[in-house]
Amino acid sequence: MLLPTFEISNSVHAAERVYASYSALERSISVTALEEFVKTGIVDESLAVYTHYLNPVQVQELRKTLRSPIKVNAVAVSQFLYTPQGEFLLRRLGEVIKTESRQEQPGFHALRSALILAAADPGGLTLLSLLREYPSSSIHIDLARTLGIAAELEKLVSETDKAIDAVSQKSKIEAATGQVSLNLANLPDFRRQGKFAIRKQTIKLLDAVRNRFLLTDVYIPNTQEKAPVIAVSHGLGTDSSNFEYLASHLASHGFAVVVPNHPGSDTKQLRSLMKGSANEVAEPSEFYNRPLDIKFVLDELEQRNKSEFRGKLNLQQVGFIGQSFGAYTGLALAGAPINFAELERDCKPNALKDTWNVSLLLQCRALELRKGLLKDYNLRDDRIKAIIAVNPITSSIFGESGLNQIEIPVMIVASSDDTVAPALYEQILPFSWIGNPQKYLAVLQGGTHFSAIGNGKGSSDQVGLPSDIVGDDPAQARRYLNSLSLPFFQSHIAGMTKYTPYLNAAYAKAISSKPLGLSLIQSLTSTELAQAFNGELKEEKTIPNTNTQPVKK
Repeated sequence: MLLPTFEISNSVHAAERVYASYSALERSISVTALEEFVKTGIVDESLAVYTHYLNPVQVQELRKTLRSPIKVNAVAVSQFLYTPQGEFLLRRLGEVIKTESRQEQPGFHALRSALILAAADPGGLTLLSLLREYPSSSIHIDLARTLGIAAELEKLVSETDKAIDAVSQKSKIEAATGQVSLNLANLPDFRRQGKFAIRKQTIKLLDAVRNRFLLTDVYIPNTQEKAPVIAVSHGLGTDSSNFEYLASHLASHGFAVVVPNHPGSDTKQLRSLMKGSANEVAEPSEFYNRPLDIKFVLDELEQRNKSEFRGKLNLQQVGFIGQSFGAYTGLALAGAPINFAELERDCKPNALKDTWNVSLLLQCRALELRKGLLKDYNLRDDRIKAIIAVNPITSSIFGESGLNQIEIPVMIVASSDDTVAPALYEQILPFSWIGNPQKYLAVLQGGTHFSAIGNGKGSSDQVGLPSDIVGDDPAQARRYLNSLSLPFFQSHIAGMTKYTPYLNAAYAKAISSKPLGLSLIQSLTSTELAQAFNGELKEEKTIPNTNTQPVKK
């Protein structure tokens, strides 16, 4: 279905030979020989010319690079490669993979076509499947640079693993202390639905000033008391239906939950991108429109609370939970300003050309707003008293100085296998920057960027994600989010302090189970994190290692 949309066809002119250069040497290798090498490890005569210059470890690294699948699918690749961020990465890869003519523009289009087709391969997107789908009889690859890229990505994974291990070890220490005050025998099961019946309604709101139509789901519990409100914000390419599981859970325990659809970055926007009527998953203006959406919805609810909701909503004690771009939305509402100075430093071409942090490319889009009114606009909303940010983007859009301005309780949720917003740079290190003592960091060990996203409404607007992208046991990830959000909001929004003891590592340890582990910590300093890297954390986004060069975002 996608291929005609993007005018891509499965050409019969797939690559038959690869011209690989290493230093001053360039020789031809047949794709068949590479397939045999990947399958059996046998090195034929043409490939032996290159492996002669590699040590055994590098030979195995080459084999691993050729066959290792990346967790993407054709839909995700298609939508991404037609965005400015996707084209940026295509040009980076185009420096390594070229057509026979070595011309930049034909190579750019050929590479995009091959990537989309290779992503549809049942075995996953690999360098070898990319070669099979390349629409030219020959392809030229800089072998040294290819191995360098593989090493960079491997290093990113290794450094993230070290950070995850540091959090895990800190969680064990905090659990040993917290277990004294936590009566595990009487531990309530926060995964279960609450006792209150729920009434769900969808209201249509129009912000005429910004011309934003906000279709908003509202979940009202059948309680006698005034209900505190929780706002939920979805991420890019999803909508309110993806968090119905969470909204229903919180509402059944006495919270009123409001879930707006952000019109510039929801499933409809994603479909527009795929149909070619939009060229971005989200325009830069969404960096301020999303927080303003939440403000507008809360304002409207305050008015309706005087009539149709009959004063049942407590809109002065509002909690917030968001995922990905929705998590950014919450942090902005919590008081973290957009850090244009940080973006200026991190988004320079020389800095970007070395990054594999895909989320940074999105964050850099906010620079287009620096000459507008936004730099003087306060996105903070004092009605919001506590937030949960799941897989947020933070490192440059806020930076240390921005996150330090958050004064309300905040929980950051990270996923160890997040390749969109890498846990180390977007959640773990930024968590150490937050000076507010009422903070928590939860890590889903084995989770991905998409694990906490619930099943959508099943309409044509929704794009399904394969299991390897969603990660290990997404249902368990959703249960964790239910189990963490309930005591967090009961404690910090409803004012029920009896729930506070469950917001610690001992509680996380008690509910954690395979295959998706859970760690929870309440503090992590830059010094403690640096110890995992045998060095000191001297710069905001650089973690020195005694055995390697500094690892940068």
